[in-house]
Amino acid sequence: MNNTAGFMGGLYAISEWIMKFSLINLFWILFNMPIVYLLLNLLFIEQKEALPFLLIPIILLMPILFFPATTAMFGMVRGWISKDEGSSHLLKSYWGYYKENYKRSALIGLILTIAWMIWAADVYYFFNDNNSIMMFLFMIMGIILYVFSINLFSVTVHYHMKLFTSIKNAFLLTIGSPVLFIAVTISSGVVLYISINVFRYFLPFLTGSLIAFLSFSAFYRNHLNNIEKTKK
Repeated sequence: MNNTAGFMGGLYAISEWIMKFSLINLFWILFNMPIVYLLLNLLFIEQKEALPFLLIPIILLMPILFFPATTAMFGMVRGWISKDEGSSHLLKSYWGYYKENYKRSALIGLILTIAWMIWAADVYYFFNDNNSIMMFLFMIMGIILYVFSINLFSVTVHYHMKLFTSIKNAFLLTIGSPVLFIAVTISSGVVLYISINVFRYFLPFLTGSLIAFLSFSAFYRNHLNNIEKTKK
């Protein structure tokens, strides 16, 4: 009986966590619905002339929709990991994080959107120029920019800092913490690979929330390790 009760308890806990991850991922998609709609249209575009009419709105919407919604998602997983969950109502908690960090997230989103646009333009130029060496270098820069973006989400939800102090700390974490860099890169790569090539139903239900959870877990472990080092 004890073994059965333990098994059922474990199964219930796993089901509860899957539900939490799925709901947060769905909230994230819901708050990004205009971008999702435009991206889906982008997949079925037939004429290149129509490309700017979809790309420009996506770029404009990124700072005001994608980044605040993603910051709220990181706020949620931060609560789970640090045992500071706030309200037990998931949507209420998500909306609270969204409102609390909206202006800051939009400013960060504006900065990161510009950075990603510059990177994308360079990749497009060197791809057409058939410069494989420069393409390789910019792909490495893309990974660094990705990890920096992820770390900036973690720093934003965990610390109360001024905007540019957060950016500086996220940059120092990105270049100065190789274990964190590798953990974020590999965990994100594995989740994305599985979501795109193996279990595509992960995309609407688990991909974003899993990446946020694994990335913030690595960030939080790095944070605790730094605290331990300062105590010695």
